[in-house]
Amino acid sequence: MEENRIALVGIIVEDLAATEKINAILHECADFIVGRMGIPYRQKHVSIISVVVDAPCDVISSLSGKLGMLPGVNVKTVYTKGK
Repeated sequence: MEENRIALVGIIVEDLAATEKINAILHECADFIVGRMGIPYRQKHVSIISVVVDAPCDVISSLSGKLGMLPGVNVKTVYTKGK
């Protein structure tokens, strides 16, 4: 069994029509989400979402990949170095 890692998934949403799909993907990983913060930046017409997860690397990678494939969505993930 793979060991869990803590990661921060940073999401910038440039196409606000993707919001429903983002929420559906995040809901799939709800058991691993420690916390989430969303900031609408109305002046620039984007939203910024930070999601902290505690999960196996393959789950984190899958989550980041699914989100990153959505049009108008940019994703970067930062992992803890170890245990």
